[in-house]
Amino acid sequence: MPAAVFRDLKSYAEILTRIGNATIPIELASLIAPMIEPFMATDRALAKARRNAAQPVPASPERSG
Repeated sequence: MPAAVFRDLKSYAEILTRIGNATIPIELASLIAPMIEPFMATDRALAKARRNAAQPVPASPERSG
C-alpha cells in the first residue's frame, strides 16, 4: 500500500479509537475489508466481469482430420 494511504488509514484508525473512547487501538487491518467491500459491491465493471466469468465458454467445433 502506498505510504500516503497507510498514513491516512493510520490517522483514521486513531480518530476512530479516540471518538469511540476505545482503550485498545483499532487494528488497521480490521478497517480495510469494511472499506473495500462497499466499493466492490457497487463496482459495475467487476460485476460485469463476474457475470461473464460465470457463463460457460462455448465449445469449439471438433475438427475431423
